[in-house]
Amino acid sequence: MEVIIREATINDHLVIVDFQMAMALESEGLKLDRHVLSNGVEAVLTKDIGAKYYIAEIDGVIAAMLMITLEWSDWRNSWVWWIQSVYTKPEFRGKGVFKKLYSYILDLVEKTEDVVGIRLYVDKRNLNAQKVYTSLGMNGDHYTTYEWMKR
Repeated sequence: MEVIIREATINDHLVIVDFQMAMALESEGLKLDRHVLSNGVEAVLTKDIGAKYYIAEIDGVIAAMLMITLEWSDWRNSWVWWIQSVYTKPEFRGKGVFKKLYSYILDLVEKTEDVVGIRLYVDKRNLNAQKVYTSLGMNGDHYTTYEWMKR
């Protein structure tokens, strides 16, 4: 099984929307507004808003994806990349697809001088995802994330 990792293009728009809808429902029980989500995905793919999607493909089928967003760290005078919107199609889970996608991102961080690290957040109830992230050498011991959302 050859996994090809690449940056997403506008041609991936509908698949990304479908993945996001599935991920939100599965991980947090949320039914997202498809129109709002579609516009948000399109913005990432067509505008310079500080975010990018990366895709894992197997035999021409998109198997997994994630989005990278930016955080400026004044403490480190460098960027931190946040991994968000992680989704792997159920039939590809447990086969190391996300591990390859994560390794690709980690390699990009290592090669990018003004990026010092990777962060992500995960729903406290998503124990399977937490096990995956721990197995990749990440830890959730340092920060707790709080939020306020208008919508």
